[in-house]
Amino acid sequence: MLAIVSLVSGLLGWTLLPVVGSLVAILTGHFARSEIRRAPESFEGDGFAVAGLVLGYAMVALATLGMLALVLFFGGLAALVAMAAVLG
Repeated sequence: MLAIVSLVSGLLGWTLLPVVGSLVAILTGHFARSEIRRAPESFEGDGFAVAGLVLGYAMVALATLGMLALVLFFGGLAALVAMAAVLG
């Protein structure tokens, strides 16, 4: 059950709920894999859990890179404006 929640949340993380969906996908994916490892005869869905983890972590990584690019771009832009004000 948690593996399916992880996969669905991972998909939601890429569409409607980027932050919440990705975090839920990561948490439930780890919980699901832990349950599956403890009792492999009782639980299935390791592939769903891994897919949810991959989607969640990929979205977190892309969001982090996007924020870094945004900060660097606007930081560089602010530096150029400040330099123009000093020189001009």
